[in-house]
Amino acid sequence: MPLDHRDAPTPEPLVPLHCLRALQPGPPTRTALPTGTPVWLVRRHADVRQVLTDPRLGRAELFAPDAPKLTESPNLTDEPNGILNLDGPEHQRLRRTVQRAFTPRAVARWRPWVASVVEDLLTGLGKAEPPVDLVASFTRPLPVAVISRLMDLDGLNFERLAHWSDQALSTSAYTPQEVTTGMREFGEFAAQLVAERRRSPGEDLVSSLVQAADQDGEVTEQQIVPLVMGLVVAGHETTITALGNALVYLLGEDLRTWQELAGDEQQAATVAEQLLRSVPLGDRTVLPGLLRRAVADVEIGGVLISAGDVVAADTFAANHDPETYPGDWRASLLSQPSTPHLTFGAGPHHCLGAWLARMELELALNRLAQRLPQLRLAVPVDRITWRTGLLTRSPQTLPVTW
Repeated sequence: MPLDHRDAPTPEPLVPLHCLRALQPGPPTRTALPTGTPVWLVRRHADVRQVLTDPRLGRAELFAPDAPKLTESPNLTDEPNGILNLDGPEHQRLRRTVQRAFTPRAVARWRPWVASVVEDLLTGLGKAEPPVDLVASFTRPLPVAVISRLMDLDGLNFERLAHWSDQALSTSAYTPQEVTTGMREFGEFAAQLVAERRRSPGEDLVSSLVQAADQDGEVTEQQIVPLVMGLVVAGHETTITALGNALVYLLGEDLRTWQELAGDEQQAATVAEQLLRSVPLGDRTVLPGLLRRAVADVEIGGVLISAGDVVAADTFAANHDPETYPGDWRASLLSQPSTPHLTFGAGPHHCLGAWLARMELELALNRLAQRLPQLRLAVPVDRITWRTGLLTRSPQTLPVTW
């Protein structure tokens, strides 16, 4: 049985504010992962961007035979054949099979349908008797419905999907054996899905991936199956996390901005972008940043990183670098960031679903504020339960009333 997230110690309720006070910009410094593996921690915006874009720093080398131990309990992000852990031409080949579906133009075509999903959920929410759990009624069903439609997963048991997704991102919420078993079951499901869409293709994302991979001729089954698994997980986990954390902040700390969200979608888009920059998606107690390994000596921020060294790019610290983003982020939520943030990464591994996550977050905040302008937390912030033991951190439940 999985460990109950609610049994874990409750983290700081307002994660971004807690972390922001501790930030100290500076050149790369030495630290260590929970496994004891030494890493270079990179925090300044320019330095983090270099780590994510410099071809001398890659993901594949993290899984080379001589690579140090990165995690105590491997999960889906540690799959060597996954798109996250491939570099160079092999990564680009796999990325080409899916990236056309997630361009800004492609995502814009889904906007009316995604908006209708939001409205349907809000209609149901409006009929409920408050208080209600906003995670169960809105922040989770929305992205699950969207990715299920895009991948034609209708009929899938969504509790099973949530179970696999948590195991796929587990750090301590499940035992290594439970994660191994869960990922085997998830992989079997994805393999069957690929085989079905190969026999009977449709208009869904999985069918287009299979067709593109088969036409390429060099994408292997060992690569396409983890890609499908990754899309299922990332396709809803990012939005669940970002939306839940945004609502904790807005309803608990900034009701004035909450009132502004109902005005127009562009205003909501601006607030969503600032919140994506300011509120971390990941659990920074588990990983200090996005990991890369040097394949050659490289200088970062005046410090020589030797070939073979592991580097952690702290995108949260970079997003709050005062040299790039002066002033208090809470005072600038209604203004577009002066410089593109690094929440979705940069370079060849920039998040494929970034535009979809942005759209879902924007529409969700705008329509929720329009329908329920008096929405407020039904419990004090320090009584909110949190999902822990995962790579991401967000509310487990979010009781609200109006």
